[in-house]
Order: sequence, then C-alpha cells, then structure tokens
Amino acid sequence: MDDLLIGLASIIVLGIGAQWLAWRLRLPAILLLLVVGFMAGPVFGFLNPEALFGNMLFPIVSLSVAVILFEGGLSLDISELSDIGRVFRNLMLIGVPVTWVLATAFAYLLPGLELEIAILFGAILVVTGPTVIIPLLRHIRPNARVGSAVKWEGIVNDPIGAILGVLVFEAIIVVGGLEQGAAAAGLGILEAAVTGGLLGLAGAGVVVLLLKRYWIPDYLQSPVALALVMVVFTASNWVRPESGLLAVTVMGAALASQNYVPVRHIVEFKENLRVLLISALFIILSASLPLHHPDYTNPASIAFLAALILVVRPAAVALSTWGSEFDWRERVFLGFIAPRGIVAAAVISIFAIKLTELGNTGAARLVPLMFMVIVGTVAVYGILTPLLARWLGVATPNPQGMLLIGAAPWARELAKTLDQQGVQVLLADSNWGNVAAARRAGLKAHYANVLTDRALEQLELELDGIGRLLALTPNDEVNSLSTLHFADIFDRSHLYQLPPRGADPEQKQSEIPKHLRGRFLFRSDATHDYLSQRFASGAVIKANKLTAEFDFDAFVALYGETAIPLFVIRDSGDVLVYTVVSPPTAKVGMTLISVVDPRD
Repeated sequence: MDDLLIGLASIIVLGIGAQWLAWRLRLPAILLLLVVGFMAGPVFGFLNPEALFGNMLFPIVSLSVAVILFEGGLSLDISELSDIGRVFRNLMLIGVPVTWVLATAFAYLLPGLELEIAILFGAILVVTGPTVIIPLLRHIRPNARVGSAVKWEGIVNDPIGAILGVLVFEAIIVVGGLEQGAAAAGLGILEAAVTGGLLGLAGAGVVVLLLKRYWIPDYLQSPVALALVMVVFTASNWVRPESGLLAVTVMGAALASQNYVPVRHIVEFKENLRVLLISALFIILSASLPLHHPDYTNPASIAFLAALILVVRPAAVALSTWGSEFDWRERVFLGFIAPRGIVAAAVISIFAIKLTELGNTGAARLVPLMFMVIVGTVAVYGILTPLLARWLGVATPNPQGMLLIGAAPWARELAKTLDQQGVQVLLADSNWGNVAAARRAGLKAHYANVLTDRALEQLELELDGIGRLLALTPNDEVNSLSTLHFADIFDRSHLYQLPPRGADPEQKQSEIPKHLRGRFLFRSDATHDYLSQRFASGAVIKANKLTAEFDFDAFVALYGETAIPLFVIRDSGDVLVYTVVSPPTAKVGMTLISVVDPRD
C-alpha cells in the first residue's frame, strides 16, 4: 500500500513539477515530461508503472486517453470550419491520407515494421499535436492565415488520427490481420464506427437534456459530464470492443457543435483535468520505456524520422495547398511544422499493449518508435521553425494592434477610434451585451472569459498583427490576472492595465508588485470608474493630427488639463501608449488620441 501511495504521489508531483519547470524555462512541456519520466523510470528505477499498476495499467491509460479525446472533441465546433477556407479542407481531405500512406510506406521500408503494424502506425502519425503546436504558435506569432491553418489542423487531426487508429486496430484484431480480407475488415470498421458514433451522439444528447431541463446544478455539470464520458466509453467498448475512443470523440464534437445549452462549465473543468492527465500520462508512459532499445539509435529509425520531417509533411502540404491562395513562403512554413504529442503517445501505447497481449510481437516496437518521433519532431520543429518563420517573413515582426480586455461603451468608442486610424483592434468580454454591441459597431469581438485556457486558445487564432494587451475591465483583479495570463504571448513591456481604484495616486506603483501586474495606463487617476464617469458626463474620444500650428501645447491650451492623452501614432504606423510612468512625447506629425470634453 505504501509503495502504491508513493508511486501515485510521485507521478502527480513529477508531472506537475515538469509542467511548472517548462513554464519557467519557456520550453515545450512535453520534452521535460518525457525526460523526467524516463529518468524516474528506466534510468534510476524509482518508478515502475507496470509493477505499480499491474493489470490496471491498460484501463488507466485507456480511460485517460478517453477523457483527453473527449476534450479534443470539445474543441471542434463544426460551424467554425466554414471560415477556414480551401487549404484547411484540403489538409483534411488530401493531407491526412497522403500522410497516412507515406508514413505507412516509410515505416514498412525503413524500420521494417510488419505491414499491418505499419498501417496502424501511419494512421496515428496523421496527428500534429496541438498540445505542442499551440506553444510554438505563441512563440512564432505567424500571420493569421497560416497560423489558423496550423492551429485548426492540429485540433481536428487529433481525433481524426485517433479514429483512424481505432478503425485500423479494429480491423487487425477482428479479422486477425488486414491481409485476410478487405470485406471482413470493412465490416469490423463499419460496426465500430456505427457503435461509437451512435453511442457518442447518445451521450451528448443525454448531457444536453440534463442541462436543458436543469436537472443538475451548475457545480455538478462537469462531474456528471465526466461520469457520462466514462459510461459512454465503457458501454461502447462493451458493445463493440475498442470503439470507445471514437464514441467519446463524437460525444465531445457533438456537444461543441450544438446550440441548445451552454457547456462552459464542462469546458473549463476539462482544461484543468487535461493538464493533470497529460502530465501523469507522459510520466507513466515514458517511465514504462525500456532503458535500451535498438530503435532509439537504429539508423533506419532515424532515417524514418528524417523522412517524416523532410518528405512526408512537405509532400502532404504541397498537395493540399497546390493552386491555393497561400504564397510559397506560407506553404514552406506550413510544410515544416508538424510535431506529435500526447494523443499519439497514449493511443499507440494502448494499441501496443493490447496487440502484444494478443501475441503480436511486432507491436512492441511501436512505443519506442513513437516516443523517438515525438522527441525528434518537437526538438527539430521547436528549434528550427521559429528561425524559418523569421527568414520567410511569415511572422509579424513588430505588431501594433491591440487586444482590449473589456468592451464597455467607452472602450468600444476607443476601439472604434483606433480602428479608424488603421490600428488593428480585437475586443474580448464576458458580458454578451458588450460583445454584441461591439459587433454591431463593426468591431471584432470575442465572448469569452479571458482567464480560461480555452479563451486563450481561441483568441490566439485572431492575434496576427496584435502586439499589445490593454486590460480595461471594471475589476482591478481581473485586469492584473489578465496581464499575467497573457504574459507568455505578449512581451511584458506591452501588457497594460487601468490603474486600480481607491489608492493614493502617488503610491500606485508600489501597491501591486510589478511582476503581478501590467503597466498602468494613461495617468494615475484614469481608473475605470473615473473614465466611465467622464464619458457619462459627455466626454468623447478625439483624434488630432499635430502640426506646426497645432502642436501638443496648443492641444492642452484648447482642451485644458482635463484632457487625457491615450496614444500617439507616428506616420510610420507605430503606436505609442501613454502610461503613468514615462509617457511618450507627442511631436509634430503624430496623431494624438485622447479623452476630451466636447467643445461648442
């Protein structure tokens, strides 16, 4: 009992510790999780998941993957796919099968996997790991078109790769090998697809019914949804073995695409659970690896990794983007970013365990090969892709746009003025009325709680050309937390928030530690309450072009000391933000944006 308790605690502590260290070092978490798990398991022998869990290892990994795939399904909103364009559709319809076929061929020819095992391996390799792509996109900041294509490809490919793997796995175990007949294999695939699809839709329907009838309170929505995921997964596997992964993916996608009830509580809960499960799974899986394996250093295996990076991915992208609106630079960048992540590792581990139990000795090579691919692709893409993006010019070098957190009436007026001056603006607010009003005014606005990871992921799709965050909500704590939440996306010098209310203006710089907040905007008394009061009294946002005849001194003389300078925009388009400390100097030729009282 003590060994079990120590082992479980070690997995959680090592996993979360690796996640925290990765955050501190700004490294892909997956690499540190793999290293920590490998050191704790095969290197030092401190952790042995097979001895720790015994026969429970397969169910634990299987259920964890089911929850992760349900989370992946929740990221799929079918209505959003219509805006991605022809390239995204081609990446799904052409890129996926091309990747599958070429990866299968190279897996068969280079490492020498059996044909049916190579086909299974190739199916799982169509995933492009959104858990590692998202941090890469945060660092690279590619333009909106290519960034959206990469992001959505990763989101959709996760469940697609898992589904393909499940179906191929079904064909292998049902008919005893793909070579024994396409008809029998097709029947097994059809049965698994129908069973998983119907039960997944049924599970989503039950969740919608429970929420729509208010039969469960808010605080039980996430636990009940998790319980139903377990029920659907288990029931699907009971009706048709190994169809559960498909069922939970369909369940998640159906919930994400329906418009009958909100699923915000479920989405927020799965974000926290996902981090815990990913951390624990990678520790468990990497600790289960053999210390020495020929495929780690086998030249044929290394050649296979090189083929995935240099042949398979470029070929899939070249065919998918042929004749598209993407220019050659965007196509090259898109062809050099396809890291693999947690779903690939976890799903292949499940299949390898099950196939080995069924006597297929060739399946034992799948796990070390997959982990070699994960480490290799994350390392290569993580190091070289940012350099390639800068060389190709597909990343935004000096974005001037602004993300405004908070869309109150005066913030919408500010956004409208910036937009008229050619500054890209995106608003985000958890108040639907504010968001709707912003959209009616022709502004881009997101309805989201910006402190959640899901909102962070959604907003990243829209951040091309945006390099600053301005937290303008009436809640000082939310403003500070917003700047912390986006610290990995924006440079710290470009994180701003309104000064907090109810403090001595002379002491505001010391009340909140600098590492826990953004830079204070405009001037020391420009709190949300003060600005709202000014606008309620008739103040407006004014844009003035400063000239030799009407310079900044003339502006102050005209509007008085009550005027609040907000920004100055140079002729080059660079935007300078007024802050409590070190405000910019407004010079002739610049455009000054300010809050002023109207003049007759």
